[in-house]
Amino acid sequence: MAIRVIGAATLARDLGRWRQDEAGAQRRTSRPAYLALAESIRLLIHDGRAPLGVALPSERDLATTLGVSRTTVTSAYALLRENGYLISRQGSRSTVALPDDVKHDGSKPSRSILVTMSPGELPTIDLTYAAMYAPPEMNDAYSAALQGLPIYLGTHGMDPVGVLPLREAIARRYTERGLPTDPDQILVTLGAQHGLRLLLNVLTAPAERVLIDHPTYPNAIEAIRDVGARPVPVPLCPEHPDAAWDLDGIRSAARQTAAGTAYLVPDFNNPTGLLMSAEGRAELAAIARETRMTVIVDESMADQQLDGETPLPAAAFARGSEIVTIGSASKSFWGGLRVGWVRANQALITKLLGTRSTVDLGTPVMDQLATAHLLGQADTILSRRRDQLRSRRAALLDTLAEELPDWHAVPGAGGMSLWVQLPTPVSTALAATAPNHGVLLAAGPRFGVQGAFERFLRIPFTHDENDLRLAVKAIAAAYTALTPHAAEPLAPFTCY
Repeated sequence: MAIRVIGAATLARDLGRWRQDEAGAQRRTSRPAYLALAESIRLLIHDGRAPLGVALPSERDLATTLGVSRTTVTSAYALLRENGYLISRQGSRSTVALPDDVKHDGSKPSRSILVTMSPGELPTIDLTYAAMYAPPEMNDAYSAALQGLPIYLGTHGMDPVGVLPLREAIARRYTERGLPTDPDQILVTLGAQHGLRLLLNVLTAPAERVLIDHPTYPNAIEAIRDVGARPVPVPLCPEHPDAAWDLDGIRSAARQTAAGTAYLVPDFNNPTGLLMSAEGRAELAAIARETRMTVIVDESMADQQLDGETPLPAAAFARGSEIVTIGSASKSFWGGLRVGWVRANQALITKLLGTRSTVDLGTPVMDQLATAHLLGQADTILSRRRDQLRSRRAALLDTLAEELPDWHAVPGAGGMSLWVQLPTPVSTALAATAPNHGVLLAAGPRFGVQGAFERFLRIPFTHDENDLRLAVKAIAAAYTALTPHAAEPLAPFTCY
């Protein structure tokens, strides 16, 4: 199979002003151009913008595009190769890699890092999750569910499709959002993650490629790996929120890898909060048709709109079955409400039911009835929760600016977290030491593949404002204690 290649124009765009320092001054006066270029490419690799295993453009093409000598590019590639960031084989292009001493699987840090702490000092602020507490209406929802339960007690209670009142409520909400939906197009699941796993079982086979936006939801990456498929990252561009998804990159990756499936989060991507435009959604649907690829769109965060207007659901731009949607009640209402759904055509629903019977026999009826009740009050509940999230996001941004002014956070249009760029690639080390300062963190590499995003950290704003301020102060203390030892640039890039 052909190796994916980053085009010279794409790499040049991502490099930006690679010869300028933070003040905008030309770097060429302080260090050779090849060092500046090598350092900039190295940061793209750490940030996940140059995915591992992807080939860089030829030296000639990149030199022409950047307007530098070929010797500059050759020397930069050689330096990256010497430091383990490129792998070259005779007769083939140089592919992106990571040095052995910084490779890891990006999984969540083990709680064993807490063993040096006494019980009274255990962290009290957990920022490893992005979810809110249950709304006050939850009690009424379960009371209503209990009252509606008797009509189901005369049955076996195992319905793999989902109870009709909930499927009607979900279909009605899609229709209100501009995507006409019939209850027969809805399969109720045990959360969005369960729905994703069912879809992957049906749509993929071992060793097949699945495109993902990068960064993305970490449990989705693990689900793809668990079915034996291989996630293929297509980088997001948070610095360009109006065009964050590289649609040309998605098209190119789909063609080059023959991926038959993609998993994308266009509605307030977790962790960045980015929102795909209506034009982007139309183009995504066109790409899916052109490449005969099924796109699984995760709408778990779709209700967390904090700024602007949300476009029509991505599936509204499909002409057939090229876009399948998964959703969940956990982000909108409560994480303990393990109810999700898949919206697809009836043929795919039938296949999913065949797979589901080998895994489970349905979603608990009580939870389904409670969710149906909450969907009936969704506008009131969500309006209040959005106001809370906006206030908490503002508090988090203000505290970050005060405590960590050299960190860079670009708020997305919604969601529940900030994707924060650190000055140095120390995210995993910071997550490991932060518990000693009273906070638990999810390191950036959790949201990517093969060690990407060491310069990023996801910070949710789902806690109350006071806790968020305390958490940032704790993060700042951990970073201050860490940086003298861990934030030094990697040799030989220290010569400038």
